[in-house]
Amino acid sequence: MIRYTLRCEQGHQFESWFQSSSAYESQERRHLIDCPVCGSDKVERAIMAPQVIGKQGREPAQPAPAAPAEAAPGESTSLMMAQERELRSKLKELRDHIVKNADNVGERFPNEARKMHYGDIEHRPIYGEASPEEARALIDEGVEVSPLPTLPEDRN
Repeated sequence: MIRYTLRCEQGHQFESWFQSSSAYESQERRHLIDCPVCGSDKVERAIMAPQVIGKQGREPAQPAPAAPAEAAPGESTSLMMAQERELRSKLKELRDHIVKNADNVGERFPNEARKMHYGDIEHRPIYGEASPEEARALIDEGVEVSPLPTLPEDRN
């Protein structure tokens, strides 16, 4: 997963997680990334400072300070934290809805998605597993796929 700091055309700055840089670029090309403040889909990556890992105990070394998020007048850090919690809650709700209402086809996902796309089997909501290469191949064939939202706390 990659965390990017993003900025919309109105200057609102926010963060978002992506499976890879190519996943970000694909979503950006298709205008699927919206500013949570104003809803604009004209979003670009903001300059970010990388986090450097030190040699001793894999503790982070002193990273270069990242540019502070530009808050609107009267907007506090706690408001941004509340918006992040709300976004995470909605992503979890979306994922839970998909898991509840779709069939988990596991590793058969690429094949099942293709069969539905080409009309070999009836369309139905499915989810499952696909490697990044398999997902790219599906997208290249015109099969609409999206990753299930994964939040950091899901990995613990």
